[in-house]
Amino acid sequence: MSGSWLRIVVALGVAAVVFGLFLAVEYVLRRVLRRLGQRATVLGELAEHIHAPLRWFGAMVVLRITVLVALPTGSWRNVTSHVLTLALIGTGAWLLAGVLTAIEQTMLGRWRVDVADNRHARRMQTQIRLVRRVIVAAIAVIALGAMLMTFPGLRTAGTSLLASAGVIGAIAALAAQSLLRNVFAGLQIAFSDAIRLDDVVIVENEWGRVEDITLTYLVVHLWDDRRLVIPTAQFMSQPFENWTRRDAALLGTVELDVDWTMPVDEMRDELRRILESTDLWDGRVRVLQVTDATHTLVRVRALVSAVDAGTLWDLRCLVREQLVQWVRGKHPYAVPRLRAEQVPGTPVRRGEDSAPDHDARVFGDSVDGLVREHAFNGPRKA
Repeated sequence: MSGSWLRIVVALGVAAVVFGLFLAVEYVLRRVLRRLGQRATVLGELAEHIHAPLRWFGAMVVLRITVLVALPTGSWRNVTSHVLTLALIGTGAWLLAGVLTAIEQTMLGRWRVDVADNRHARRMQTQIRLVRRVIVAAIAVIALGAMLMTFPGLRTAGTSLLASAGVIGAIAALAAQSLLRNVFAGLQIAFSDAIRLDDVVIVENEWGRVEDITLTYLVVHLWDDRRLVIPTAQFMSQPFENWTRRDAALLGTVELDVDWTMPVDEMRDELRRILESTDLWDGRVRVLQVTDATHTLVRVRALVSAVDAGTLWDLRCLVREQLVQWVRGKHPYAVPRLRAEQVPGTPVRRGEDSAPDHDARVFGDSVDGLVREHAFNGPRKA
């Protein structure tokens, strides 16, 4: 017994020394990768994303070897070896996920979205993120399957499970129908170019930007800082507006109802002055037209353009505000109002001093009126 314990202690000491050397090598390697990462971005990303899983993976390898060498054959050795095998598979999957994340970040860095024309960059970022998530999910499923196969009971039942794979597949497909539909919709988003990260959209009568796209749901950052979370299958099955699918530049309208006396030419000149005095206007479109004229009002529409949706909103508010101020200051008579005019040829209503119209009275001084008055009221008093 003493010899067995001595062997265990010696093995643990050797394992500690080996793991210490491994940590030292890992530290030096990480510093070197960070230094080289200034020239090669992928090396810097590897140093950033794999150091934690690499430490745990190394620890599991050392402990696994130590158990096989030091512990005597028995139940404790088998249980401990099995647990370490499961941990080794899990940390190995974690390490692969870290490598994929480093590659993803490296590729994302090559496609900048902080430029004027970033449509292609946003498309590539969307595809890279979703592909990485698909691969990580596949690695997780494979790792889970490998862990389950380490149990002898599951390996023995493998034949019967394969024999009933058709039934199990049908049941699983039915149970995971919603999940699979969202996953396929996420892949469709990634490769159809219908929607990308940072696209400006209107969905569910809400306006916002696409903040995140996963395999199962999509997050829209609304204009008032709310987040609208929509399942990808639902998002792709209903109409939505994408304001930046081809180009971020947009057109917007400002409508005003004014009086018929408004000089439209002067209003058009004022619109030109407003747009030329602000950097919100991109210089593409500047149109002012009378689009409707009904009853007492004339509807004037100003059509303007801007580089993106946010700038267009500010430009529309500026144009609307300054046009209202200009109408009130320069042409107050053109402010919409209700008026009452005497149309020429219309007879003036009779006042109290006008002569009575005997033909318009039921009870009056006419012969018929006096007869009715006498019949209903009695003789007129003197």
